[in-house]
Amino acid sequence: MRADKSKGKKKRTWLRVTGAVLLLLILGVGIYVYTIYSSLTSAVDTMHQPVERETKRPAETTLEQKEPFSVLMLGVDERPGDRGRSDTMIVLTVNPELNSVKMLSIPRDTRTEIVGRGTQDKINHAYAFGGVEMSMDTVEHFLDIPIDYYLQVNMDGFKDIVDAVGGIIVTNDMEFSQGGYQFAEGEILLNGDKALSYVQMRKQDPRGDFGRQLRQRQIIESVIKKGASFSSLTKFDDIFGALGKNVKTNLNFNQMVDIQRNYKVAGKSIEQMQISGSGTMINSIYYYTVPAEEQQRVQDELKQHLDI
Repeated sequence: MRADKSKGKKKRTWLRVTGAVLLLLILGVGIYVYTIYSSLTSAVDTMHQPVERETKRPAETTLEQKEPFSVLMLGVDERPGDRGRSDTMIVLTVNPELNSVKMLSIPRDTRTEIVGRGTQDKINHAYAFGGVEMSMDTVEHFLDIPIDYYLQVNMDGFKDIVDAVGGIIVTNDMEFSQGGYQFAEGEILLNGDKALSYVQMRKQDPRGDFGRQLRQRQIIESVIKKGASFSSLTKFDDIFGALGKNVKTNLNFNQMVDIQRNYKVAGKSIEQMQISGSGTMINSIYYYTVPAEEQQRVQDELKQHLDI
């Protein structure tokens, strides 16, 4: 009888210990998830900077209903006392029904009307003249599609984001040197400083701005892929901190959640688009001019992807 009682007592003790460990694990996971949530919401609050502007879209996009949408990504070279210029301009259109994303890099020297000034100039000057709003208006006019959201990245601070995810691997298609670094052909590991030099190179590339755009897209895709990996979860605080300091967007937290929930499959298929043109000198200034028929081709493709 005593033996049975002893066995029962040991069993209850084992259950209590197991239960306590399980409870601590659950609490630990709960605290971890809450910390991620807390850090993320804090970063998003810092990043969130709405814009007031009229858009070509008659009604606001409803992400909950999985409607196609567009994003203008601006890589801005910010300087003390100077707003800087958007050296990188990438338009993403996302269609969840087709499960696809189209990514178009707009050459920074593209000659177009700067909306709000009524002048023809380089498209990247729109940011210097009127910030995010003028950039969105100008790109919207140039492509004849609604620009729903923007994502502005401080390019100098972009290295902090690369370091926060633990570095990235890209496939380099040509050997070159830039910023004191030598970049071999093939797969290379980049930390933040090297990544910044990698995307800045242009003059040694026979493709000019298009080669640089390719490297910019490589970096962006690699950061997204690495940031979303399980191994990066342990660095979430660093990642969100770097994002909060270097990224601005008009997307709020709930909209980001909707995108993650409703559009994540589309992100697995990214199609690179290119807009063709030629370099020309006007009043001793270099511009990239896009023929009307080529501009129309790109507009039609993006409109089709956005179901408009």
